[in-house]
Amino acid sequence: MLVWIDAAAPAARLQVFGLTVTERHLQALMRLDPKPTQVIIDVGSKDPADLRIPERVLNALPIVSSQSTAPFAERLREALRLAGDAPLLVLDGTTLADQRLHGQLIRAEHNLAVFSPDAKESAAMLFLRMAGSVAAPEDATDVASFARGLVAARIAEALTQDQFDGFIRKLRRTVPFYMFRILDQTKAADIQRFLFWSNYKGSTDIFTRYVYPPLVWILVRPLAQARIHPNLVTLVSIALTFGAVPFFATGHWIIGFLMAYGMSVLDSVDGKLARLTFTDSRLGNFLDHGLDMVHPPIWYVAWAYGLGLSAQGWSSPLGWATIAILVFYVLDRLILKIYPRFFQRGFHTHSKLDATVRSFIARRNINMPVFLLGCIFGLAREAFFAIAFWQFATAAYHGIRTFWILVVQKAHRNPHAKPAHVGADLD
Repeated sequence: MLVWIDAAAPAARLQVFGLTVTERHLQALMRLDPKPTQVIIDVGSKDPADLRIPERVLNALPIVSSQSTAPFAERLREALRLAGDAPLLVLDGTTLADQRLHGQLIRAEHNLAVFSPDAKESAAMLFLRMAGSVAAPEDATDVASFARGLVAARIAEALTQDQFDGFIRKLRRTVPFYMFRILDQTKAADIQRFLFWSNYKGSTDIFTRYVYPPLVWILVRPLAQARIHPNLVTLVSIALTFGAVPFFATGHWIIGFLMAYGMSVLDSVDGKLARLTFTDSRLGNFLDHGLDMVHPPIWYVAWAYGLGLSAQGWSSPLGWATIAILVFYVLDRLILKIYPRFFQRGFHTHSKLDATVRSFIARRNINMPVFLLGCIFGLAREAFFAIAFWQFATAAYHGIRTFWILVVQKAHRNPHAKPAHVGADLD
């Protein structure tokens, strides 16, 4: 398969989160299976180095640059000629497209075009199964006009949202495909904000959704521009996580909570940075999700010691409350492992009810403000007992609801009771 990217327009040098649109196309191509046999980047009269493509990307794909001042139709005809009877993926260096579309296109058994869902956007992608059999009309001025002509002539079909599976398991929500034409810096800034919000999870707690985003937004943009790897952010997050433990355990609440909330913000930053800059990795996922699983019970025990557990002992009411939190935390996590075995997706995507409940169940971001308020108003001990009860209530809800879905409702066998696509709109 040959890929041709028209990056001749000056706007192709604009960046979104530190990456040009051409580099974003290349990052998506790197994740395809099979990978392209050749990628031609038509840079017009410009220097190919202006696209700021990293060396690791250049080494990962068979990329060649083409410099020509010829009109679009003539340059396109040359790409069609080079492809011959092979498939050709036609991309625009000013059109930022959903990275999922590249894979959808190359799997097509026929000529397939994708247009922006917004009719005002002159943006498109095109896949030709046998490129050499398609002629480029003289009046084609860009990828979008060429694709529209092929669809009008019934040489290609147009992909619709109904034909696209927009569910993203990592985000626990359905995101329709998107596509934008970026021709100036103002549009690039607008698209940055759209991409930022489109990478938030559909089912999450109220603090991650409503409180942390302004801080995350402030941090992600300069980090992306500086090409800081998200794993470095995760390492700082880990340092803050475990650095807070001795302060919690000795009752130094202010320092402990400052570090804890710093970690909570960075916990959102690293994921957004990874997805927005195509720098996600297995190591990063392991460190991030592993930390999320391990540190909450450590913090809860540290809170108990800060409240005097060492003096009162584990057989005291405080000790039993601590044990209850640990037991129901582990039990809750185990219960939540059952649902994905039947549906290959998270429990809280099953219905709007479950997505709503996810907003305030017993998790770090909910338990922290409860305990913080308790410390501020001299009710830290009472807040700790409240957290123990809420951890029990959370585990009980997940257990009863899982039983209902699998045993009573039999949703895994009943097509009318399958999970709904929830959380599609976060704005």
